[in-house]
Amino acid sequence: MSDTVAGPLTAESIAGAAYIVAALLFILSLAGLSKHEKAKAGVIYGIAGMIIALAATIWLTLQDAWGTTHALTGLGLLVAAVLVGGAIGLWRARVVEMTGMPELIALLHSFVGLAAVLVGWNGHLEAPALTGALNDIHHAEVFIGVFIGAVTFTGSIVAFLKLSARMKSSPLMLPGKNAINLCALAAFVALTVWYVNDSQLWLLVVVTVLALGLGWHLVASIGGGDMPVVVSMLNSYSGWAAAAAGFLLNNDLLIITGALVGSSGAYLSYIMCKAMNRSFVSVIAGGFGIAAPTTADADHGEHREITAEATAEMLTNASTVVITPGYGMAVAQAQYPVAELAHQLRERGVDVRFGIHPVAGRLPGHMNVLLAEAKVPYDIVLEMDEINDDLDGTSVVLVIGANDTVNPAAAEDPGSPIAGMPVLRVWEADNVVVFKRSMAAGYAGVQNPLFFRDNSQMLFGDAKQRVEDILKAF
Repeated sequence: MSDTVAGPLTAESIAGAAYIVAALLFILSLAGLSKHEKAKAGVIYGIAGMIIALAATIWLTLQDAWGTTHALTGLGLLVAAVLVGGAIGLWRARVVEMTGMPELIALLHSFVGLAAVLVGWNGHLEAPALTGALNDIHHAEVFIGVFIGAVTFTGSIVAFLKLSARMKSSPLMLPGKNAINLCALAAFVALTVWYVNDSQLWLLVVVTVLALGLGWHLVASIGGGDMPVVVSMLNSYSGWAAAAAGFLLNNDLLIITGALVGSSGAYLSYIMCKAMNRSFVSVIAGGFGIAAPTTADADHGEHREITAEATAEMLTNASTVVITPGYGMAVAQAQYPVAELAHQLRERGVDVRFGIHPVAGRLPGHMNVLLAEAKVPYDIVLEMDEINDDLDGTSVVLVIGANDTVNPAAAEDPGSPIAGMPVLRVWEADNVVVFKRSMAAGYAGVQNPLFFRDNSQMLFGDAKQRVEDILKAF
């Protein structure tokens, strides 16, 4: 019989077990959020995992702080940080509009990047006593973590400024911008090798400044049409930054969670790039409106206008209706009257469905969340690939606040900046009514020939007010 017995439970082992449970709950959360029917359970799993993670961290800090003045100071700082951060998070969650979610998420990504930079600097200033290969690995972790975190920080700040219209959405066009990015990456590799062999503080300062500049330039060089991909990309970066911080702090939960966020964000970026028929490298290289000349000034003819009353009559006589929402619906907060419109049409025997482009709005899933918030049934909300073949012969398509995602130039004009991007082929329907405030181009800065088609009519004004006018006309 073996004399080996399990050692006593320590604070670290108990906290480690709690972190594993929290990580499993985060995985279940991601799995749940992938389906409408399981999304609520997914959110609950995520909340439970975060509560366990915070409780384990606080408990572990309490154990370490018992009887030591230095650790008690750390505990006080931890409690203060949780209270301040929780209060700010609760306040922002309560006041943010759904239209403000993309820029809020971009801003939150910047916090993760900044935290990774601070953890990396702490890893240099409070370096553990290591020798040989372990010491080299630690130096590499510090340097790479600071680089990823700094790129995420400034890149997310620029994304926030663009999405909140505090900065122009058009891409920055510096001479030789691709060469600048490549040189910055090459310099990072060289500096990493140097730092691993000679961990001088000035090298860390140089790479921090280099990464901050690279993050700013990368996102500033990307046009507005690619911003949904940018948000997902920054989400991935923030995950890798968190994982790097986890290695430095020897925290399994940060490593697992960071890897989950990083890999899922990267895969989502791939899915969206595929939906836009673009490579991830081409997005990073600058975005829409750079490689191809714009056709915004072409003469497309005259547009036709329609009234809410005439639109109501058209809908009443229709057998099938497809509604394609975009960011304009979110800005106008028109999801509730749109949901009521769909309900009333279905009560009248009209077949109503929604067509959602993968990058509709400025955040993946933005339109789906808005429609779910307004209690639109899940089974009539279809993705682009599910609805596109049915648009040919549809009686009426209502384009509510969408622009670039319904632009026929993507399929018909090889010279368009968005040529090749898969779009909702709404122009194949019998009639198209476009809800817009004006004839201005979309977020990608590209004019839409759809507005001038013979089967298209423009319904100008605030989308919410126009839909309510249609409901009154019923």
